Amino acid sequence: MRKTYLLNIDGKNRDRLLEASKHDIRKYVKRERNRALPEGVDFWDFDCRFGADEATAEVVHFATLTGLIDAVALAGGAQFYVEVVTKHGHRTARPPAPEAAQEGANDGSR
Repeated sequence: MRKTYLLNIDGKNRDRLLEASKHDIRKYVKRERNRALPEGVDFWDFDCRFGADEATAEVVHFATLTGLIDAVALAGGAQFYVEVVTKHGHRTARPPAPEAAQEGANDGSR
């Protein structure tokens, strides 16, 4: 999904356009997450870019998108560009905890 959302359209409420853009992004992500996973893939992950326009878009984490959109709206921006591309996600094992932390947890003061 690569799209520029306009926030100033004649005859339309700016707040409604803002919420509609967020809804559109959430709807796309939900649709992509419901697709069948290929063999060997654990989950759908997303590469995201965000900016005032396509030329100035920077790589961001998916969880920060709504905050960035709100920041543009508060700053009075006329538009913003969002790119959300689906990729294969693979889970990794957590690194083992340091032994000092494990000993403190197992001191057994009950």
